[in-house]
Amino acid sequence: MPASAATESMTGSELAWTPPPYAEPDRFSEHEVTVGTGPLAVPGTMSVPRGRTPGPGVVLLAGGGPFDRDETSGPNRPLKDLAWGLAGRGTTVLRFDKATFAHRDVAAASELTMTQEYVPHAVDAVALLRRHRSVDPERVFVLGHSMGGKVAPAVAVAAPTVAGLVIMAGDTQPMHHAAVRVVSYLATVLPDQVPPAAVETFRQQAALVDSADLTPSTPAADLPFGLSAPYWLELRDYDPVAIAAGLGKPMLILQGGRDYQVTVADDLARWRTGLAGRPEADIRVYEADNHLFFRGAGPSTPAEYGTPQHVDPAVIADIAHWLGCDEV
Repeated sequence: MPASAATESMTGSELAWTPPPYAEPDRFSEHEVTVGTGPLAVPGTMSVPRGRTPGPGVVLLAGGGPFDRDETSGPNRPLKDLAWGLAGRGTTVLRFDKATFAHRDVAAASELTMTQEYVPHAVDAVALLRRHRSVDPERVFVLGHSMGGKVAPAVAVAAPTVAGLVIMAGDTQPMHHAAVRVVSYLATVLPDQVPPAAVETFRQQAALVDSADLTPSTPAADLPFGLSAPYWLELRDYDPVAIAAGLGKPMLILQGGRDYQVTVADDLARWRTGLAGRPEADIRVYEADNHLFFRGAGPSTPAEYGTPQHVDPAVIADIAHWLGCDEV
């Protein structure tokens, strides 16, 4: 389920982001970059460790929806947390606005697919990092959150130089089925906000995605989240676990135990089964974390995203160590 589905209503909050306690901004600098070329180029930010020999580089990919480079969700900026946390520990990090954020006509395009939304810019970002003086070109990784994690294996296929993947809350359950599950959950915990009719609408839309009646000309208004028919036709056949299993690259797969959007039972179970016995796959669960890897207690709800928080410091430390950063 697109990360934006439960967070977009809070984007633009007047509450300001503040640096996480683990950030050390004096240990890195940032500058603006352009990812891609031509009319669909997007702006981004590169976070560069100060005074270091070439080390690992990481491209960050946001979740589903028209997210900016920080994956801004209310007062929170989880990708900025990751960038600042990792850059202070010796990793050069590149994050960029999604084309669907920087160019709103892209999001409305009737032929849009997940591959078109993510892969070209991600491949360009990998190439940009490999050329940077602070980066060992053989140690460029892709870190994707939510749908960004789902698409990360396809990015590695398109950019074979990618050294490995970090997949945070990468969904594997068919997204139209996950949408029904998530809306059903929200109807249970927030019955005054999510009526039974909303659940039924998603059930009908998911059934259409599954059916032979889905064609490239099916109206987006009849489909989950208003995404185009080509988007769903591609997603219906996309198996991130099978693609990941064929890569033979190191993978760090992280999951929040309290995540209701991408879950241990419905999504992580598929990663575990499909990558069983593969030493290159390191799978970890953070029991107290939600979908944005914020710590908490009790059932998670969208309201958590409206409270200023930061990515779990244990997640930052584990990613940095896995990447082989000097400062851990």
